[in-house]
Amino acid sequence: MYRNVIRLFAAIAVIAIATTSLTACVDEDDYPNTPEGNFEALWHIIDEHYCFFDYKQKQYGLDWNEVYRRYRPQFDASMNTEQKFEVLANMVGELRDGHVNIYAPFDVARNWSWQEDYPSNLSDTLIRSYMGTDYRIAAGMQYRILDDQMGFVRCSSFGYELGEGNLDEILYYLAPCRGLIIDIRGNGGGMLSSAEQLAARFTNEKLLVGYMQHKTGRGHNDFSKMEEQWLKPSTGMRWQKPVVVLTNRQVFSAANEFVKYMKCCPNVTVVGDHTGGGAGLPFSSELPCGWSVRFSACPMYDRNSQSTEFGIDPDVQVALLDDDLQRDRDTLIEYARQLLAKK
Repeated sequence: MYRNVIRLFAAIAVIAIATTSLTACVDEDDYPNTPEGNFEALWHIIDEHYCFFDYKQKQYGLDWNEVYRRYRPQFDASMNTEQKFEVLANMVGELRDGHVNIYAPFDVARNWSWQEDYPSNLSDTLIRSYMGTDYRIAAGMQYRILDDQMGFVRCSSFGYELGEGNLDEILYYLAPCRGLIIDIRGNGGGMLSSAEQLAARFTNEKLLVGYMQHKTGRGHNDFSKMEEQWLKPSTGMRWQKPVVVLTNRQVFSAANEFVKYMKCCPNVTVVGDHTGGGAGLPFSSELPCGWSVRFSACPMYDRNSQSTEFGIDPDVQVALLDDDLQRDRDTLIEYARQLLAKK
């Protein structure tokens, strides 16, 4: 027999609220390690703990009970391991959530339509052209001063802690610049605390940036009251000049939250594409067969109490143009430079 344990996804999760992991345990019903038992376990784990049912019903008509009726007949004792994985993966794919995964020894079930269905608007070759070879590296970020005296910071991940001393050094080096470009295109997330650390360098006052809720029961609408999310200004060096943040569809999870924070900060313009989203804090559990399951359990909202699960619009929509690509020019970077020069 088996007993599921729901626990906060560890520090290696795509998004985390701190550098230390937390644990929340919820007892589940027991299910046998059969294809039918694994289906029942997975469906009920999601049914009782997933946080976006109402939102996604409104967005595209998701009906989790209908999903049960459609998928349950597909499971029987004759299924092999790969078939079981495939059908379970298809079922959780109905949620259209990049934070919902099944981890088996041979594969990871995922729905990455939030990025795969759209152009990336990002070229590593162009980034290298702008960065050259003499760029600096600190706190996992690459940075340099461009030839028009604009600062450029490439932040491709929030998957590690950002040292406050490192951030001081970066901003001190870029202080002579007229403006700053922060390129987070392709940033799939990491630690929410790191996103907060960086955003805290761009405000001089405490800002209400959004809200969060927690599941309080097994019903689809069992949530706590809205808890305020506040961004506090850093006690270190803070940037006072105009900023442009570059985004694309691959900006997800903690990086999506970073964009949410930065849109609340003064002198900040978000340029590029709609972000990928990922506004649910993920928890994890196990199936009777031993596969790990991750799912969104705590919804987060912007300062207007609107969900950002399906992403955030930029202030200015700009796409990478083929003509610029052929001329070794990044359309988004060039737009940001022109915008900052006007300010």
